[in-house]
Amino acid sequence: MRRLLFFCCLIFPAALFASDLTIRVVDPDQRPVGNAKVALYSEKTSAVLSTSAEGSVKFANLADGSYRVQVLAPGFSEATQSLQLPVSDVTTVALSVQQPSEKVVVSATSTPVSEAESGASVSVITQRTLEITNPTDLADALRFAPGMMLRTNGQRGGLTVLSVHGGNSNYNRVMVDGVYVNEPGGLFDFGVVPVDQVERVEVVRGSESAVYGSDAMSSVVQMWTANGTTPKPEFRFGADGGNFNAAHGYGSIAGAWRLFDYNLFGDQFNTNGQGANNRYSNTLEGANIGAQISPRVQLRLRLRHTNSFAGVSGEWWFNGAGELPPNTAEFARQNNLIADLSLTIAGPGAWQHSISGYEYRHVRYNADYSPNPVRYNDSAYDEYAQYNRVGINWQSDYAPRTWTRTTFGYNYVDEHGADNSDYFATAFFPATLILTPGLRRNHGVFGQEMLLWKRLSLLAGVRYEHNESFGGKTVPRATLTYLAWRGNDWFSGTRLRAAYSAGIVEPSFAESYGSGGSFPVLPNPNLRPEQARTLEAGFVQGFDHDRYSLFAGYFNSIFRDQIEFESFQDASGNFVSQYFNLNKSLAHGAEVVLQGRVAKNVSLTAGYTYTATQILEVGSCDAQNCGSTTFGAGMPLLRVPKQLGNFTATYSGRRWGGSLAGVAVGRRPDSDFLFGEVPPVNYAAGYARFDASGYYTIDRHVTAYVNLENLLNHYYNEVVGYPALGFNFRAGLRFRFGGE
Repeated sequence: MRRLLFFCCLIFPAALFASDLTIRVVDPDQRPVGNAKVALYSEKTSAVLSTSAEGSVKFANLADGSYRVQVLAPGFSEATQSLQLPVSDVTTVALSVQQPSEKVVVSATSTPVSEAESGASVSVITQRTLEITNPTDLADALRFAPGMMLRTNGQRGGLTVLSVHGGNSNYNRVMVDGVYVNEPGGLFDFGVVPVDQVERVEVVRGSESAVYGSDAMSSVVQMWTANGTTPKPEFRFGADGGNFNAAHGYGSIAGAWRLFDYNLFGDQFNTNGQGANNRYSNTLEGANIGAQISPRVQLRLRLRHTNSFAGVSGEWWFNGAGELPPNTAEFARQNNLIADLSLTIAGPGAWQHSISGYEYRHVRYNADYSPNPVRYNDSAYDEYAQYNRVGINWQSDYAPRTWTRTTFGYNYVDEHGADNSDYFATAFFPATLILTPGLRRNHGVFGQEMLLWKRLSLLAGVRYEHNESFGGKTVPRATLTYLAWRGNDWFSGTRLRAAYSAGIVEPSFAESYGSGGSFPVLPNPNLRPEQARTLEAGFVQGFDHDRYSLFAGYFNSIFRDQIEFESFQDASGNFVSQYFNLNKSLAHGAEVVLQGRVAKNVSLTAGYTYTATQILEVGSCDAQNCGSTTFGAGMPLLRVPKQLGNFTATYSGRRWGGSLAGVAVGRRPDSDFLFGEVPPVNYAAGYARFDASGYYTIDRHVTAYVNLENLLNHYYNEVVGYPALGFNFRAGLRFRFGGE
């Protein structure tokens, strides 16, 4: 009994002086910021929680005393605040977007960290920017960001791929709501991804395979669906239309009720396009539903489904000359489903864990049943591909102090699918297709450590990837930044940075497992992953209290074991085809990026990239069959311009606003691949494109807006032979009811 009384005497004073602390995180417009990481530190304790949909966290049973709060929310600058417990009210932390180089990003490290300390080149496109520019797809959202080289085969709905720092189009890891959405082997079509209800898009330029594994060899592109935040349901809907019979409609309902938040949305876009067979349509349905199971546990379900159709006019207009008639019967379809269920657990202490299970289903079908005899080698065909990816991601972060953070995780991916190419087809019967199935079960484990010491920041990570096609591979990454000069009011500091990284890309299913059809491709199970070694160095200079940020850097990448296609005679004298590791190439150059907030509501981003490329080694296909003038050693890589410039200027006022954006692309090597049927074309001419957008708030419920694309009506090719869309406009109204 005396022991019990003694124990109570010890506990009671501690309980008497224990306090609860509620922190509310808001943006500059006082709107709640959900899913922000809030870390609380004192001499004896540390704890990390994530804000709810209403932007708040609660730390319970804290001893009275001095504490330091750190808030990391993607898209905003890092915020810190000191406080003394007990406090009598909710503590509010208002985030800032005034310092472009200090904004918090996730994609560079897979955990929130400021861009300056990550040592990576990152671009962020916010939800507000997307509302102003109103792009129809992810390609147009990225087109004006620094270093982004988008190439579309024609107009809306045409295959659109991305090249960054001279990397191939399959060297980009693309993620939607945490789900890997590349086809196996890295191919991804950016032109059929609607961006309705997207909270933000992040792009990391450089190799990130140490965190993300295969495909992240030149860049990582991530986009996230917005959460509901308002206690009262918010209804948004609208429509716009324009020339070429463009019609666009969308709607959503979002909010947060007690422990739940939700966002349900849909989007439909249609256009006939310019010229023959350029009709395009895309349908989107999606949902984002979250549940705050406890102050430390959050559950979230995200779903996105798209279904698209596009006419394919093919190659016909070559840098100003219409050498062939357009194809009037070819078309392309896609059907994509993304599903992700994630669980986030905070604690104990400074730990935070997340685990998610996801599925991605991708179906692609291209066909032409009415070939045009006037067009070169135009024959009937159908191509069908179906891929399914199921995976589990687990990640743990440990941040006991503001100057250190440890991250490690595990990924399991089950990829299976098949493809078929059937030429001379007259009708499509899926049951009769000869599909060549493939199956990969891949494992990846990674770890990274971030250390901040005085003016230095060090980030080191390594990943071991085991792929059923090529076996095991270890890929490292290390970055170092140093604040060489703290600066003054005008020159706000100079930070030096350097990075070394490795990257890998797994073979595609067609490359590893072959493909069936009229002209089958033999499987090659011995293919190695395409690999890269990348070096980067540069500096970041701040100006005017860090309102402006100037980055200048150099990059150097060696790509090896690149996979190419070969045709040859087998032992029986038959011509067969197969993929082999053949090529090695170099891409290096310089990049300059200027970011700034000219005024409270005016922001500017501009970039210039110079890229020089060269094929260092070639295989027999390049030398014998493909033509050394295009693919020979010493030649530059196809479709990579030496000169690339982008800019975006945005004004966002309470009543009205707008944006002006431009991209300039220099002349670049290309090929028509028609082998003399028309006068040979081995380059694509340079071009410039300018877009503008604006909005006017009629009242608190109604906003009018307009989009003007290709303002100069420039007739150009992004890919030689495929004319881009001329001047086009859309105008409409959007409505908002409810919310706050």
